[in-house]
Amino acid sequence: MDKQEKKPLSELMETTMAKIREMVDSNVIVGEPITTPDGVTVIPVSRVSFGFGTGGSDYGKTTDKFGGGGGAGVKIEPVSFLIIKDGVTRVVPVAVPAAGVADRLLDMLPGVVDRVETFVAQKKEQKDIF
Repeated sequence: MDKQEKKPLSELMETTMAKIREMVDSNVIVGEPITTPDGVTVIPVSRVSFGFGTGGSDYGKTTDKFGGGGGAGVKIEPVSFLIIKDGVTRVVPVAVPAAGVADRLLDMLPGVVDRVETFVAQKKEQKDIF
C-alpha cells in the first residue's frame, strides 16, 4: 500500500476532529462581552468538556471494504459572569444554591460589603457637606 494513500480511518478521524473544532473555540469559554445601555459590561465564562471516538476495520477477503464510525460530544456549562461597571470588575458565580447557613453567609458577603462601602461613602459625603 502506498504511504501517500489516505486510509479511510484517518479520513474519518480528521472529519470528526474538524467538526469538534467548529463547535469548540475560545469564544465558547470566554463569551463575547455584552454592554447594557447604562454602561455595564457582562462577560459570560463557561467550562467546556468534549470527547470523541472513532473506529473502523477492513473486512472481507479484500482490503477495499471498510466499515467505521465516529462520534463526538461537547458539554458547555456556565461557570460565572464577569461584571464590569465604572472600572470595577466583579465575578458573579453561577452555582448551585447554598446548602447550609455558612454557605449562605459566604454567598451574601460580597453584597454586604458593597452595601457597607456605599453606606460609608454616603456618610463621608454628608460629613463633607456640613
